[in-house]
Amino acid sequence: MKETIIDKALVEQTLQANGLKNVGQASIREVKKLINDLETASGTRFIRMEMGIPGLPAAKIGVQAQVEALERGCASLYPEVGGLPELKDEISRFARNFLDIEVSPAGCIPTVGSMQGSFAAFMTISRAQEGKDTTLFIDPGFAVHKQQHRVLGIPFESFDVYDFRGPKLREKLESYLSKGNISSIFYSNPNNPSWICLTDEELKTIADLAKKYNVVVMEDLAYFGMDFRQDISTPGVPPFQPTVAKYTDEYILFVSSSKAFSYAGERIGMMMISDRLYQREFPGFKRYYTSTQFGHTMIFGSVYCLSSGTSHSAQYALLAILKATNRGEYNFVHETRIYGEKARKMKEHFLRNGFYLAYDKDVDKDLSDGFYFTVGYPGMKSDELLHNLLYFGVSAISLGITGSERDGIRACVSLVPVEDIPELGKRLEKFHAYFG
Repeated sequence: MKETIIDKALVEQTLQANGLKNVGQASIREVKKLINDLETASGTRFIRMEMGIPGLPAAKIGVQAQVEALERGCASLYPEVGGLPELKDEISRFARNFLDIEVSPAGCIPTVGSMQGSFAAFMTISRAQEGKDTTLFIDPGFAVHKQQHRVLGIPFESFDVYDFRGPKLREKLESYLSKGNISSIFYSNPNNPSWICLTDEELKTIADLAKKYNVVVMEDLAYFGMDFRQDISTPGVPPFQPTVAKYTDEYILFVSSSKAFSYAGERIGMMMISDRLYQREFPGFKRYYTSTQFGHTMIFGSVYCLSSGTSHSAQYALLAILKATNRGEYNFVHETRIYGEKARKMKEHFLRNGFYLAYDKDVDKDLSDGFYFTVGYPGMKSDELLHNLLYFGVSAISLGITGSERDGIRACVSLVPVEDIPELGKRLEKFHAYFG
Protein backbone atom coordinates (compact mmCIF):
# COMPACT_ATOMS: atom_id res chain seq x y z
CA MET A 1 0.00 0.00 0.00
CA LYS A 2 1.37 3.40 -0.96
CA GLU A 3 2.04 5.69 1.98
CA THR A 4 2.77 9.36 2.45
CA ILE A 5 5.17 10.86 5.00
CA ILE A 6 2.62 13.34 6.40
CA ASP A 7 -0.92 12.07 7.02
CA LYS A 8 -3.09 13.37 4.18
CA ALA A 9 -6.03 14.10 6.48
CA LEU A 10 -3.74 16.18 8.72
CA VAL A 11 -2.59 18.20 5.71
CA GLU A 12 -6.19 18.91 4.72
CA GLN A 13 -7.17 19.86 8.27
CA THR A 14 -4.24 22.25 8.58
CA LEU A 15 -4.99 23.85 5.22
CA GLN A 16 -8.56 24.41 6.34
CA ALA A 17 -7.47 25.82 9.72
CA ASN A 18 -5.28 28.32 7.85
CA GLY A 19 -8.15 29.32 5.57
CA LEU A 20 -6.30 28.11 2.48
CA LYS A 21 -8.61 26.61 -0.12
CA ASN A 22 -5.76 26.46 -2.63
CA VAL A 23 -2.19 26.39 -1.30
CA GLY A 24 -0.91 27.20 -4.78
CA GLN A 25 -2.45 30.67 -4.54
CA ALA A 26 -1.10 31.34 -1.06
CA SER A 27 1.52 34.03 -0.49
CA ILE A 28 5.01 33.04 0.58
CA ARG A 29 4.34 34.10 4.17
CA GLU A 30 1.07 32.16 4.24
CA VAL A 31 2.91 29.05 3.07
CA LYS A 32 5.53 29.61 5.78
CA LYS A 33 2.89 29.68 8.51
CA LEU A 34 1.19 26.62 7.05
CA ILE A 35 4.44 24.64 7.17
CA ASN A 36 5.13 25.82 10.73
CA ASP A 37 1.71 24.48 11.72
CA LEU A 38 2.21 21.19 9.86
CA GLU A 39 5.58 20.62 11.51
CA THR A 40 4.04 21.18 14.94
CA ALA A 41 1.01 18.98 14.25
CA SER A 42 2.91 16.12 12.61
CA GLY A 43 6.15 16.18 14.58
CA THR A 44 7.99 15.92 11.25
CA ARG A 45 10.52 18.48 10.07
CA PHE A 46 9.91 19.62 6.49
CA ILE A 47 12.49 20.16 3.78
CA ARG A 48 11.78 23.87 3.57
CA MET A 49 12.22 25.59 0.22
CA GLU A 50 9.45 28.19 0.37
CA MET A 51 11.25 31.23 1.82
CA GLY A 52 14.00 33.18 0.10
CA ILE A 53 15.89 33.74 3.34
CA PRO A 54 19.70 33.72 3.46
CA GLY A 55 21.03 30.52 4.96
CA LEU A 56 24.38 32.00 5.94
CA PRO A 57 25.44 34.04 8.99
CA ALA A 58 25.23 37.81 8.61
CA ALA A 59 28.47 39.46 7.53
CA LYS A 60 30.42 39.83 10.80
CA ILE A 61 31.96 43.13 9.82
CA GLY A 62 28.46 44.58 9.54
CA VAL A 63 27.31 43.21 12.89
CA GLN A 64 30.37 44.61 14.66
CA ALA A 65 29.95 48.03 13.06
CA GLN A 66 26.25 48.12 13.92
CA VAL A 67 26.88 47.23 17.57
CA GLU A 68 29.54 49.94 17.79
CA ALA A 69 27.18 52.48 16.26
CA LEU A 70 24.47 51.62 18.79
CA GLU A 71 26.96 51.93 21.64
CA ARG A 72 27.90 55.39 20.35
CA GLY A 73 24.25 56.40 20.71
CA CYS A 74 22.94 56.46 17.14
CA ALA A 75 19.66 54.84 18.26
CA SER A 76 18.59 58.14 19.83
CA LEU A 77 19.11 60.12 16.63
CA TYR A 78 17.06 60.32 13.46
CA PRO A 79 19.10 59.35 10.37
CA GLU A 80 19.32 61.60 7.33
CA VAL A 81 16.39 60.74 5.03
CA GLY A 82 18.69 60.38 2.02
CA GLY A 83 21.23 58.33 3.94
CA LEU A 84 24.55 58.82 5.74
CA PRO A 85 26.82 60.89 3.47
CA GLU A 86 29.72 58.43 3.88
CA LEU A 87 27.41 55.50 3.06
CA LYS A 88 26.18 57.25 -0.09
CA ASP A 89 29.83 57.64 -1.13
CA GLU A 90 30.50 53.92 -0.61
CA ILE A 91 27.38 52.91 -2.57
CA SER A 92 28.63 55.08 -5.43
CA ARG A 93 32.05 53.34 -5.25
CA PHE A 94 30.33 49.95 -5.16
CA ALA A 95 28.48 50.84 -8.39
CA ARG A 96 31.79 51.81 -10.01
CA ASN A 97 33.67 48.73 -8.75
CA PHE A 98 31.11 46.01 -9.42
CA LEU A 99 28.76 47.41 -12.09
CA ASP A 100 31.27 49.56 -13.98
CA ILE A 101 28.89 52.54 -13.91
CA GLU A 102 29.01 56.06 -12.49
CA VAL A 103 26.21 57.07 -10.13
CA SER A 104 26.60 60.23 -8.06
CA PRO A 105 26.31 59.78 -4.29
CA ALA A 106 23.20 61.99 -4.31
CA GLY A 107 21.28 59.25 -6.15
CA CYS A 108 22.53 56.46 -3.86
CA ILE A 109 19.82 56.04 -1.24
CA PRO A 110 19.71 53.44 1.54
CA THR A 111 16.22 51.99 1.90
CA VAL A 112 14.41 49.67 4.31
CA GLY A 113 15.31 46.69 2.16
CA SER A 114 14.73 46.66 -1.58
CA MET A 115 11.04 46.21 -0.78
CA GLN A 116 10.73 49.77 0.49
CA GLY A 117 12.84 51.00 -2.39
CA SER A 118 10.55 49.41 -4.97
CA PHE A 119 7.41 50.65 -3.17
CA ALA A 120 8.72 54.22 -3.19
CA ALA A 121 9.79 53.95 -6.83
CA PHE A 122 6.48 52.53 -8.04
CA MET A 123 4.60 55.28 -6.22
CA THR A 124 6.86 58.03 -7.58
CA ILE A 125 7.19 56.95 -11.20
CA SER A 126 3.48 56.26 -11.67
CA ARG A 127 2.79 59.93 -10.79
CA ALA A 128 5.47 61.52 -12.95
CA GLN A 129 3.71 61.74 -16.32
CA GLU A 130 0.02 62.05 -16.96
CA GLY A 131 -1.28 59.16 -19.05
CA LYS A 132 1.77 56.98 -18.25
CA ASP A 133 0.81 55.23 -15.04
CA THR A 134 1.30 51.52 -15.77
CA THR A 135 4.25 49.28 -14.88
CA LEU A 136 5.31 46.53 -17.25
CA PHE A 137 6.69 43.49 -15.43
CA ILE A 138 8.99 41.16 -17.30
CA ASP A 139 7.91 37.96 -15.58
CA PRO A 140 8.21 35.62 -13.83
CA GLY A 141 8.81 37.76 -10.80
CA PHE A 142 8.45 38.38 -7.09
CA ALA A 143 4.73 38.27 -6.33
CA VAL A 144 4.87 40.99 -3.66
CA HIS A 145 5.83 43.62 -6.25
CA LYS A 146 2.41 43.14 -7.81
CA GLN A 147 0.82 43.24 -4.37
CA GLN A 148 2.49 46.63 -3.88
CA HIS A 149 0.74 47.80 -7.04
CA ARG A 150 -2.61 46.58 -5.77
CA VAL A 151 -2.11 48.39 -2.46
CA LEU A 152 -1.11 51.60 -4.26
CA GLY A 153 -3.84 51.28 -6.90
CA ILE A 154 -1.29 51.33 -9.72
CA PRO A 155 -2.11 49.35 -12.89
CA PHE A 156 0.39 46.87 -14.27
CA GLU A 157 0.83 44.53 -17.21
CA SER A 158 3.14 41.53 -17.50
CA PHE A 159 4.33 38.69 -19.67
CA ASP A 160 6.42 35.56 -19.13
CA VAL A 161 9.70 36.27 -20.91
CA TYR A 162 10.85 32.67 -21.35
CA ASP A 163 9.41 32.21 -24.83
CA PHE A 164 10.58 35.68 -25.92
CA ARG A 165 14.30 35.50 -25.29
CA GLY A 166 16.95 36.95 -27.58
CA PRO A 167 15.71 38.74 -30.75
CA LYS A 168 12.07 37.90 -29.90
CA LEU A 169 12.16 40.22 -26.90
CA ARG A 170 12.08 43.44 -28.95
CA GLU A 171 8.78 42.77 -30.68
CA LYS A 172 7.14 41.54 -27.47
CA LEU A 173 8.21 44.60 -25.48
CA GLU A 174 7.17 46.97 -28.25
CA SER A 175 3.69 45.45 -28.32
CA TYR A 176 3.19 46.85 -24.79
CA LEU A 177 5.25 50.04 -24.96
CA SER A 178 3.66 51.27 -28.18
CA LYS A 179 0.32 51.72 -26.38
CA GLY A 180 1.79 54.74 -24.59
CA ASN A 181 0.57 54.00 -21.05
CA ILE A 182 3.71 52.29 -19.71
CA SER A 183 5.71 54.40 -17.25
CA SER A 184 8.34 51.83 -16.29
CA ILE A 185 9.72 48.36 -16.96
CA PHE A 186 10.59 46.17 -13.98
CA TYR A 187 12.45 42.83 -13.81
CA SER A 188 14.96 40.95 -11.67
CA ASN A 189 18.33 39.72 -12.91
CA PRO A 190 19.22 36.99 -11.93
CA ASN A 191 15.53 36.28 -11.96
CA ASN A 192 13.40 35.31 -9.00
CA PRO A 193 11.99 32.64 -9.36
CA SER A 194 13.27 31.16 -12.62
CA TRP A 195 16.97 32.06 -12.22
CA ILE A 196 17.22 33.07 -15.86
CA CYS A 197 19.80 35.81 -16.49
CA LEU A 198 19.15 38.33 -19.24
CA THR A 199 21.98 38.67 -21.75
CA ASP A 200 23.72 41.92 -22.66
CA GLU A 201 21.86 41.84 -25.98
CA GLU A 202 18.54 41.62 -24.14
CA LEU A 203 19.49 44.37 -21.69
CA LYS A 204 20.42 46.61 -24.60
CA THR A 205 17.05 45.88 -26.24
CA ILE A 206 15.24 46.91 -23.05
CA ALA A 207 17.31 50.08 -22.85
CA ASP A 208 16.79 51.01 -26.51
CA LEU A 209 13.02 50.66 -26.29
CA ALA A 210 12.86 52.47 -22.95
CA LYS A 211 14.55 55.45 -24.58
CA LYS A 212 12.27 55.27 -27.61
CA TYR A 213 9.09 55.26 -25.53
CA ASN A 214 10.23 57.50 -22.63
CA VAL A 215 10.10 54.75 -20.03
CA VAL A 216 12.16 54.33 -16.84
CA VAL A 217 13.86 50.95 -16.38
CA MET A 218 13.90 49.45 -12.90
CA GLU A 219 16.29 46.55 -12.33
CA ASP A 220 16.12 44.39 -9.21
CA LEU A 221 19.61 43.07 -8.40
CA ALA A 222 18.62 41.22 -5.23
CA TYR A 223 20.89 38.29 -6.16
CA PHE A 224 23.90 40.41 -6.98
CA GLY A 225 26.86 38.39 -8.26
CA MET A 226 25.07 35.04 -7.91
CA ASP A 227 25.31 34.01 -11.54
CA PHE A 228 28.28 31.89 -10.59
CA ARG A 229 29.17 31.14 -14.21
CA GLN A 230 31.33 34.25 -13.97
CA ASP A 231 33.21 35.70 -11.00
CA ILE A 232 32.55 39.42 -10.50
CA SER A 233 34.14 39.54 -7.05
CA THR A 234 37.29 41.61 -7.73
CA PRO A 235 36.54 45.33 -7.33
CA GLY A 236 37.21 47.40 -10.45
CA VAL A 237 38.22 44.40 -12.56
CA PRO A 238 36.06 42.76 -15.28
CA PRO A 239 33.78 40.90 -15.50
CA PHE A 240 31.15 43.07 -13.84
CA GLN A 241 27.56 42.40 -12.81
CA PRO A 242 25.49 42.75 -16.03
CA THR A 243 23.11 45.70 -15.89
CA VAL A 244 20.84 47.76 -18.12
CA ALA A 245 22.62 50.82 -16.73
CA LYS A 246 25.37 50.25 -19.30
CA TYR A 247 22.90 51.08 -22.08
CA THR A 248 20.51 53.73 -20.75
CA ASP A 249 20.81 56.86 -18.62
CA GLU A 250 17.35 56.73 -17.02
CA TYR A 251 17.22 53.83 -14.60
CA ILE A 252 16.80 52.81 -10.97
CA LEU A 253 18.73 49.85 -9.58
CA PHE A 254 17.81 48.03 -6.37
CA VAL A 255 20.56 46.14 -4.55
CA SER A 256 19.56 44.09 -1.53
CA SER A 257 21.79 43.39 1.45
CA SER A 258 19.66 40.38 2.37
CA LYS A 259 21.18 37.79 0.03
CA ALA A 260 24.58 39.15 -1.02
CA PHE A 261 25.60 40.09 2.54
CA SER A 262 23.19 37.77 4.44
CA TYR A 263 21.90 40.85 6.26
CA ALA A 264 18.17 40.27 5.83
CA GLY A 265 17.03 40.90 9.39
CA GLU A 266 18.07 44.54 9.58
CA ARG A 267 16.13 45.51 6.43
CA ILE A 268 18.77 47.55 4.63
CA GLY A 269 19.02 47.89 0.87
CA MET A 270 20.27 50.34 -1.75
CA MET A 271 18.47 52.33 -4.42
CA MET A 272 20.65 53.81 -7.18
CA ILE A 273 19.06 56.49 -9.35
CA SER A 274 20.92 57.47 -12.51
CA ASP A 275 22.23 61.04 -12.60
CA ARG A 276 20.05 62.01 -15.55
CA LEU A 277 16.86 60.66 -13.99
CA TYR A 278 17.73 62.19 -10.60
CA GLN A 279 17.98 65.66 -12.15
CA ARG A 280 15.02 65.32 -14.51
CA GLU A 281 12.01 67.59 -13.97
CA PHE A 282 8.48 66.15 -14.08
CA PRO A 283 5.71 68.80 -13.95
CA GLY A 284 3.23 66.01 -13.12
CA PHE A 285 4.70 65.79 -9.61
CA LYS A 286 3.01 69.09 -8.73
CA ARG A 287 -0.23 67.18 -8.17
CA TYR A 288 1.31 65.29 -5.23
CA TYR A 289 4.66 66.76 -4.19
CA THR A 290 6.37 70.08 -3.49
CA SER A 291 9.18 69.54 -6.01
CA THR A 292 9.24 68.57 -9.68
CA GLN A 293 12.79 67.18 -9.60
CA PHE A 294 12.80 63.39 -9.59
CA GLY A 295 15.58 62.81 -7.05
CA HIS A 296 14.33 65.40 -4.56
CA THR A 297 10.80 64.04 -4.90
CA MET A 298 11.95 60.45 -4.36
CA ILE A 299 13.82 61.29 -1.15
CA PHE A 300 11.75 64.03 0.45
CA GLY A 301 8.38 63.17 -1.10
CA SER A 302 8.21 59.36 -1.10
CA VAL A 303 10.95 57.82 1.07
CA TYR A 304 10.44 60.45 3.78
CA CYS A 305 6.72 59.84 4.14
CA LEU A 306 7.19 56.05 4.17
CA SER A 307 9.73 55.75 6.97
CA SER A 308 11.63 59.00 7.66
CA GLY A 309 14.77 57.24 6.49
CA THR A 310 16.41 53.89 7.10
CA SER A 311 17.57 52.36 10.39
CA HIS A 312 20.50 54.44 11.62
CA SER A 313 22.55 51.55 12.98
CA ALA A 314 21.92 49.34 9.93
CA GLN A 315 23.34 52.09 7.74
CA TYR A 316 26.60 51.88 9.68
CA ALA A 317 26.58 48.11 9.18
CA LEU A 318 26.16 48.48 5.43
CA LEU A 319 28.82 51.19 5.39
CA ALA A 320 31.37 48.83 6.97
CA ILE A 321 30.45 45.97 4.62
CA LEU A 322 30.75 48.15 1.53
CA LYS A 323 34.03 49.68 2.65
CA ALA A 324 35.55 46.22 3.06
CA THR A 325 34.04 45.04 -0.22
CA ASN A 326 35.27 48.06 -2.17
CA ARG A 327 38.77 47.58 -0.78
CA GLY A 328 38.81 43.89 -1.71
CA GLU A 329 38.96 42.83 1.95
CA TYR A 330 35.58 41.05 1.94
CA ASN A 331 34.61 38.73 -0.92
CA PHE A 332 30.83 38.51 -0.75
CA VAL A 333 30.59 36.46 -3.97
CA HIS A 334 32.77 33.66 -2.65
CA GLU A 335 30.78 33.64 0.59
CA THR A 336 27.56 32.83 -1.30
CA ARG A 337 28.92 30.16 -3.69
CA ILE A 338 27.51 27.45 -1.41
CA TYR A 339 24.06 28.25 -2.84
CA GLY A 340 25.14 27.16 -6.31
CA GLU A 341 26.67 23.96 -4.96
CA LYS A 342 23.49 23.07 -3.08
CA ALA A 343 21.30 23.84 -6.09
CA ARG A 344 23.29 21.43 -8.27
CA LYS A 345 22.92 18.58 -5.76
CA MET A 346 19.23 19.24 -5.11
CA LYS A 347 18.41 19.40 -8.82
CA GLU A 348 20.00 15.97 -9.28
CA HIS A 349 17.56 14.44 -6.79
CA PHE A 350 14.54 16.05 -8.46
CA LEU A 351 15.59 14.99 -11.96
CA ARG A 352 16.36 11.45 -10.79
CA ASN A 353 12.81 11.13 -9.50
CA GLY A 354 10.72 12.09 -12.51
CA PHE A 355 10.80 15.88 -12.20
CA TYR A 356 11.94 18.23 -14.95
CA LEU A 357 13.30 21.78 -14.91
CA ALA A 358 10.47 24.22 -15.61
CA TYR A 359 13.02 26.86 -16.68
CA ASP A 360 16.24 25.34 -17.95
CA LYS A 361 17.93 27.66 -20.47
CA ASP A 362 19.37 31.14 -20.89
CA VAL A 363 18.64 31.33 -24.61
CA ASP A 364 21.02 28.53 -25.67
CA LYS A 365 22.95 27.98 -22.42
CA ASP A 366 22.08 25.93 -19.36
CA LEU A 367 20.94 28.03 -16.42
CA SER A 368 23.37 28.78 -13.65
CA ASP A 369 23.03 26.95 -10.33
CA GLY A 370 22.13 29.51 -7.70
CA PHE A 371 19.69 30.65 -5.05
CA TYR A 372 16.56 29.31 -6.80
CA PHE A 373 15.56 26.73 -9.35
CA THR A 374 12.20 25.61 -10.74
CA VAL A 375 10.85 22.11 -11.29
CA GLY A 376 7.67 20.55 -12.61
CA TYR A 377 6.24 17.03 -12.51
CA PRO A 378 4.51 15.42 -15.52
CA GLY A 379 0.73 15.72 -15.46
CA MET A 380 0.57 18.08 -12.46
CA LYS A 381 -0.41 21.73 -12.49
CA SER A 382 1.53 24.09 -10.23
CA ASP A 383 -1.06 24.17 -7.45
CA GLU A 384 -1.53 20.40 -7.47
CA LEU A 385 2.21 19.75 -7.34
CA LEU A 386 2.74 22.01 -4.35
CA HIS A 387 -0.23 20.45 -2.56
CA ASN A 388 1.04 16.91 -3.19
CA LEU A 389 4.56 17.71 -2.03
CA LEU A 390 3.13 18.65 1.38
CA TYR A 391 2.22 14.98 1.90
CA PHE A 392 5.92 14.17 1.67
CA GLY A 393 7.27 16.86 3.95
CA VAL A 394 8.56 19.15 1.18
CA SER A 395 7.59 22.82 0.88
CA ALA A 396 8.05 25.39 -1.88
CA ILE A 397 5.91 28.01 -3.64
CA SER A 398 3.80 27.65 -6.76
CA LEU A 399 4.97 29.27 -9.98
CA GLY A 400 1.36 30.34 -10.36
CA ILE A 401 1.87 33.35 -8.06
CA THR A 402 4.93 34.61 -9.96
CA GLY A 403 3.41 35.48 -13.32
CA SER A 404 4.83 32.32 -14.85
CA GLU A 405 2.96 30.56 -17.64
CA ARG A 406 4.70 27.26 -16.82
CA ASP A 407 3.62 24.62 -14.36
CA GLY A 408 5.87 23.89 -11.43
CA ILE A 409 7.29 25.14 -8.16
CA ARG A 410 10.08 27.47 -7.10
CA ALA A 411 12.65 25.82 -4.86
CA CYS A 412 14.90 27.98 -2.70
CA VAL A 413 18.11 26.27 -1.61
CA SER A 414 19.16 28.57 1.21
CA LEU A 415 17.43 26.95 4.20
CA VAL A 416 18.16 23.35 3.20
CA PRO A 417 21.26 22.22 5.11
CA VAL A 418 23.75 20.24 3.05
CA GLU A 419 23.27 17.28 5.40
CA ASP A 420 19.50 17.28 4.65
CA ILE A 421 19.91 16.94 0.88
CA PRO A 422 20.05 13.10 1.02
CA GLU A 423 16.78 13.17 3.01
CA LEU A 424 15.26 15.33 0.25
CA GLY A 425 16.25 12.58 -2.18
CA LYS A 426 14.51 9.93 -0.07
CA ARG A 427 11.30 11.93 0.16
CA LEU A 428 11.29 12.58 -3.59
CA GLU A 429 11.76 8.85 -4.21
CA LYS A 430 8.62 8.18 -2.13
CA PHE A 431 6.77 10.95 -3.97
CA HIS A 432 7.71 9.45 -7.32
CA ALA A 433 6.73 5.94 -6.20
CA TYR A 434 3.35 7.28 -5.06
CA PHE A 435 2.48 9.40 -8.08
CA GLY A 436 4.73 8.03 -10.82
